[in-house]
Amino acid sequence: MPPFGSDNYAPAHPEVLAAVAAANEGYAVAYGDDPWTERLDARIGEIFGAGARAFPVLNGTGANVVSLMATTSRWAGVVASDVAHAHTDENGAPERVGGLKLLTRTSRDGKLSPDDVTAWAGELGDVHRAQPQVLTLTQATELGTVYTVEELRALVAAAHALGLAVHLDGSRLANAAAFLGVGLRALTTDVGVDILSLGAAKNGGLLGEAVVVLGPDDAPTPGAAAARQAAAEAVPYLRKSTMQLASKARYLSAQLLAMFGAPVDGDAAPEPGAVPLWLRNAHAANAAAQRLRAGVETLGDTVRVTRPTQANAVFATLPRAAADRLREQTRFYDWADGETPDRVEVRWMCSWATTDADVDAFVAALAVALRADAFAR
Repeated sequence: MPPFGSDNYAPAHPEVLAAVAAANEGYAVAYGDDPWTERLDARIGEIFGAGARAFPVLNGTGANVVSLMATTSRWAGVVASDVAHAHTDENGAPERVGGLKLLTRTSRDGKLSPDDVTAWAGELGDVHRAQPQVLTLTQATELGTVYTVEELRALVAAAHALGLAVHLDGSRLANAAAFLGVGLRALTTDVGVDILSLGAAKNGGLLGEAVVVLGPDDAPTPGAAAARQAAAEAVPYLRKSTMQLASKARYLSAQLLAMFGAPVDGDAAPEPGAVPLWLRNAHAANAAAQRLRAGVETLGDTVRVTRPTQANAVFATLPRAAADRLREQTRFYDWADGETPDRVEVRWMCSWATTDADVDAFVAALAVALRADAFAR
């Protein structure tokens, strides 16, 4: 049985590997001055709007750190949720590498609200406080929930009203877009996001992500336009100084072209053959999670789904003993304490490669583990 610990465990999609192999012909100028990276930059402009720039990096943490540094001063603070990946799972990289103070707010189902942004207004201009300069949002969130277009628009407006830039951690942006039935632009450019970390590794990629700076002409204010222009000029230097510039960048760009190279028009159900790889993979992962949730919900109230299943994650509580027994067959992670000391909340992640048979085998193994736990009691 395959693991359900993370979508990072999944193999690279064959189309991604084919793109890398195709890029492995002859010589190409290093450090991004190659035809693949040039085509990627053009493609990102087609998806996110004229003037949007793409800068391939080595990993998601690097994409987040470079993005945040490009939109802040040395004395800045970053408004984030308490479960943001940049806060909980990047070993303090924004603080260690970027010198940025993370200003966290308690989230609800992983989401922030406009009030969580305006709560920091009193810090502005206070020399004793790290100055809030950027809001970072995760889409889909670490709890598998998805910000709607309206929620994003309200958050971005609140941030811009205070002079904050907006960064989107889009490691699972594809899953969010697939769930909502919208294009990538609808969740970024059209709501006023300034810069994003564009994910690929969790959605069938091999290695690498991209920092995308949105175009100045799409900015809601002249100040935001100037900030975006400054960020685009800063990212190349920040990418190098934070050790995120790949010498053979063509292989990163080739993967991203395979993922995002097909037409993107925001249609939830494009004609067969026109569906880009990012959307096909996200639909597959999301559908696997929905199937998993449905299967789990047939097993009675000993296992309880705890959070909305909107992207490719299922959260549930169950007896710790049953979780440990199930973990003998497949890998997954504990997330939080359960309702009582003998229960635990776990996270089960699906990927583009998760099949119906994988899900059904997992549900069957979970049923056996629950029965064994009940018998032992």
